[in-house]
Amino acid sequence: MDFMERLKDNVNSLPDLPMKLMLGYLTAKDSLVLYALPGGQVIREYYDGVKDQSLNYEIGIKTKDQQKANATLWQIQTHLEEVEEIISKDSSFQFQKLSVSNKPFLSDQDEQGFFIYLLDVQADLTTLKK
Repeated sequence: MDFMERLKDNVNSLPDLPMKLMLGYLTAKDSLVLYALPGGQVIREYYDGVKDQSLNYEIGIKTKDQQKANATLWQIQTHLEEVEEIISKDSSFQFQKLSVSNKPFLSDQDEQGFFIYLLDVQADLTTLKK
């Protein structure tokens, strides 16, 4: 399923995003990342193997510039609240809706002075059999 790639592309379409969103986890340096969280669930499964699912994702940013971290995630959060459509390039899902689970929040500050801010979203998708 290519949902994470399409969500990443959607966020990266923002014209004044200070850094590009990547798939994966926070690195030792400045990073803006998207990754799946546990806890998704199948809402309904059909006889043909198609499933309506609710899946959890998190966007994290790590930088020494706390204002940049906060502003970036608020910009992304505002954008995601308005997303009405995400189209699969490999026909693996149909988008239903995207919900922001919580507003951006400060999660941590490490010993090197990096701030880590997080934003959680939930995607309702119909996953299709190939």
